[in-house]
Amino acid sequence: MRVQFNHILCATDFSDFSNHTISYGVALAKEFEAKLFVSHVIDLSSVAIYGEFQLDPVGQQNRIMEDADAQLKKLAGGQAISWEPLITVGKPADEISRAVEEKDIDLVITATRGRSGLKRIILGSVTERLMRTLSCPLLVVNSPEHKFISVADQAVKIEKILVGCDFSPDSGQAFNHALSLAQEFQAELHLAHVIEPPTQPELNLEDTPVPEELQQDYRDLLARKLKEMVPVEARNWCTPKTSLLEGQPYEEIVSYAESKDIDMIVLGVRGHGLVKTLFLGSTTDRVVRKSPCPVLSVSLKVQSE
Repeated sequence: MRVQFNHILCATDFSDFSNHTISYGVALAKEFEAKLFVSHVIDLSSVAIYGEFQLDPVGQQNRIMEDADAQLKKLAGGQAISWEPLITVGKPADEISRAVEEKDIDLVITATRGRSGLKRIILGSVTERLMRTLSCPLLVVNSPEHKFISVADQAVKIEKILVGCDFSPDSGQAFNHALSLAQEFQAELHLAHVIEPPTQPELNLEDTPVPEELQQDYRDLLARKLKEMVPVEARNWCTPKTSLLEGQPYEEIVSYAESKDIDMIVLGVRGHGLVKTLFLGSTTDRVVRKSPCPVLSVSLKVQSE
């Protein structure tokens, strides 16, 4: 499967942080000869506190939309790509999801500030909600200082891609995207599986150590499964690097990305219920918040061609 991005959407709320997504959108649009949609969603609940809005809601909304259009043209105008501004009114996650369906978007690019703790639980996260609702991959930019975009020519320079593999269907879909992107950019492909510690160790029972021989057999099995994920024909153009890690998945993946100077992490995402997601999070959520590089999340909703 070759990943082809024909329509790319990058979202911005005009903060310096979120504006960073536009350089990624422009570079990827050039690389794939895609059309770029630059989205800004006006959340009226955040501007209703102003007296002017209460007195003249229609006029205030029109002024906000005109200002947003001018800012989008300033940010994305003049680029040698086909692009279109998308200015809508509503809740950001809902409006972006709707645009994905209406515009047949293949990739969404957004940013996250790495919110954690009680603030995240109460307010939620647009990015985390998008990961579970979008029908296309989501590229999350959370570290402006680690860019795979060349400043000189705005070209994509991806040299190392890491994909997390737990052998589930969603991680398999993520691997397909990672493999295609590795071929597209002739990047080094890293596959990692994390062996997790027991979540609830048996109490009041004597420890029964697992023989070292059985532990090694298990590691050998996992190593073979990782290597077998790479199709034979793909080995003609790449030599994949496989690693078995031990610990908490999100910590190990982030640590590996830091130590190997990875340019992009690709992970599958499962659709959890809202309460479970907000309080427990997921490996993908936590990697996104702590990653030293952009993270591409791929849902099972993304179907292979």
